[in-house]
Amino acid sequence: MEGSGPGWMSEEVKTGTTIIAIEFNGGVVLGSDSRVSAGESVVNRVMNKLSPLHDKIYCALSGSAADAQTIAETVRYQLDVHSIEMDEDPQVRSAASLVRNISYKYKEELSAHLIVAGWDRRGGGQVFATLDGLLTRQPFAVGGSGSSYVYGFVDAEYRKGMSKEECQQFVLSTLSLAMSRDGSSGGVAYIVTIDQHSAEEKVILGNDLPTFFQL
Repeated sequence: MEGSGPGWMSEEVKTGTTIIAIEFNGGVVLGSDSRVSAGESVVNRVMNKLSPLHDKIYCALSGSAADAQTIAETVRYQLDVHSIEMDEDPQVRSAASLVRNISYKYKEELSAHLIVAGWDRRGGGQVFATLDGLLTRQPFAVGGSGSSYVYGFVDAEYRKGMSKEECQQFVLSTLSLAMSRDGSSGGVAYIVTIDQHSAEEKVILGNDLPTFFQL
C-alpha cells in the first residue's frame, strides 16, 4: 500500500550554495553567495552565510541552513565561555575543532559543512575545512554546490603569497563564476576580511559582480 501523502513530502530536499575562504599573510578572506534554496525554490535571496564565532573567527555555512546555523550558534556560545575562562581570545583551531566534534557526533542527524577561518596571535590567519570527522588546515577552501563549477578556476588562479587585495579579488571572482553557473547559488556576495586589527564585512550587489567573461 502506497503512502497517502504526496511524493514530494518524502523526497530529500536539495540545497545549494557557494562558500570560500583563503589565507593571506596576516589574515584571511571569507566569501559566500546569499541564495537559500529548497529544491527548485528560492526561499531566501539575501541570507548572510558568514557567521561570526568570535571577534576574529568566522565560519562559512553550507548544507541545511538550520543545521549549519545551529552548529555555529552552539560553537559561538562555547567559545564565549572558553574565552571568559581562559581570559584570552580563542584560537582558530579551537573553533574548528569544536565544529568538527559537533559535526562528527551528529553526522547522522545534521547535514552541514562549515569552513572555519580567522586570525589569532599564535597562528595568524588560518583556514580550516571541517566535514564529519575531518579537520584540515588549507591555504584556501571552497564548498557548497557551486564549488564543483570553480575547482578548475581556483586551482589555476591561486598563487602562494597573494596580498590581501588579491585574495579579496580571488574570492569575488570565484563567487561570481559559481553564481553564474550554479542555479542554487546567487543573490549578492558577502565578503569578510579578518586580520589582527579588525573583521571587515562587505556586501557586493549582484549588478556589481564581475561577469564570467571579465574574469
